[in-house]
Amino acid sequence: MSDNADTFGRTISILAEVPDALARAVEALSQGQIIAFPTDTVYGLGAHAFQPEAVARLYDVKGRPAHVPIPLLLPEARAMETVCVDIPPLAWQVAERFWPGGLTLVLRRAPIVPDIVTAGGATVAVRVPDHPLARELCRRLGAPLAATSANRHGQPPSITVGEVMAGLAGHIALVLDGGACPGGLSSTLLDLTASPPVVLRPGPITVEQLRTVVLLVV
Repeated sequence: MSDNADTFGRTISILAEVPDALARAVEALSQGQIIAFPTDTVYGLGAHAFQPEAVARLYDVKGRPAHVPIPLLLPEARAMETVCVDIPPLAWQVAERFWPGGLTLVLRRAPIVPDIVTAGGATVAVRVPDHPLARELCRRLGAPLAATSANRHGQPPSITVGEVMAGLAGHIALVLDGGACPGGLSSTLLDLTASPPVVLRPGPITVEQLRTVVLLVV
């Protein structure tokens, strides 16, 4: 075990600045395990998005209903081309304006995205988070993260490692300790498969901000 790492049940907590912390997190993800990590809002719970068994484990750990899709975190905007098809020009314009940040886009899914991620639907929700560690995890993994908040379904989101451990210790492989997250609203959810686009969930990116780029139905 590395210095600055602690064990809670079967779960390792390791400071994000420890030299091998990201490597260990990526190794766990590659092996189909579930990890927690800081984001620009709350701690996230993530799995390798292209491993259906890992995503199934994420649903189980979270207690998330199987009919509720899981969004994907991307390292950068161009990664949309990996997981989405028929990407409209507007998606690139919106991404350039608001990513990284608190905006999730709903687009047509590519065949590489497992059915379990989208609950069998034809669309996938994608976001580039405004947190360098979360983006670097995706880069090093070479795949998106299927990610949701690091708490049991129906419980409050976790903004500290202590809160993550209180609900999930023993059920996940590793927690990257990046200190307290700022909290805040869940990302704004914008459906770009509709014409005109539709805001499905309000959030930190306001309708007024979106209207500088997008003609909306709200």
